[in-house]
Amino acid sequence: MALETVSRARCFGGTQLTYRYASIETGTLMRFAAFIPPQAEHRTVPVVWFLSGLTCTEENFTVKAGAQRVAAELGLMLIVPDTSPRGEGVPDDPDGAYDFGLGAGFYLDATIAPWARNYRMRSYIETELPALVAESLPADLSRQGIMGHSMGGHGAITIALRNPGRFAAVSAFAPICSPIRCPWGQKALLGYLGPDRAAWRTYDSCALIDDGARLPSLLVDQGTADNFLQEQLRPELLEEACRNAGIPLTLRRQEGYDHSYFFIATFIADHLRHHAAALS
Repeated sequence: MALETVSRARCFGGTQLTYRYASIETGTLMRFAAFIPPQAEHRTVPVVWFLSGLTCTEENFTVKAGAQRVAAELGLMLIVPDTSPRGEGVPDDPDGAYDFGLGAGFYLDATIAPWARNYRMRSYIETELPALVAESLPADLSRQGIMGHSMGGHGAITIALRNPGRFAAVSAFAPICSPIRCPWGQKALLGYLGPDRAAWRTYDSCALIDDGARLPSLLVDQGTADNFLQEQLRPELLEEACRNAGIPLTLRRQEGYDHSYFFIATFIADHLRHHAAALS
């Protein structure tokens, strides 16, 4: 899996890159962004993964979040994957909906045709891409954190819950807390996995916690002016699940903030410092 460099730019003493390669899992060319901090010139560095939300690519976080300055200060490598497979022949929602198909991979492995061939974002994120990063970049994968936004917050929390001990820190911005109990999640889980709701539980943070999965701690920021708060995100469900399981959850309800990257950019430094403290 040879990496092709799509773009490269000097940034806060480090390097911001976008790569492309032929993914075995998705059967497509996949792109991901990597910020390499200046400390990586002398040693391997810890990695923080950022998983993006619906409609996004690897570019949204890279351009809008303003994360590189603090990542360079803290010596953190940032890896930002795309949100779904793309390319000729990759199926998309026939009605062009934004919440299914391209840009909406939901970080799962689809089992229903025609999605099952390409929509294997769980295996891509959990297995294939980490191996490629370890092989190709100055990454210390014994020290990893993971975070995400919205659909990517769902992805970050569920991936951490399914892989105990892999991530020293986990955080999220406005995550979809229980896909089984919201319209976005129900549409995606039914479409990609079929009607067997038992199969949905491995992609639901609250269900995983109820079934015994654990995290050492969790940081979540949620804007109170988020248009999706009540119907789609439902942080109170995650709050209840963590309380019942004894998982230390810091849920910060940020007054007046919405679902946008202005919200993420405001609090990204807090999240990166949270990860750096755990990874040190």
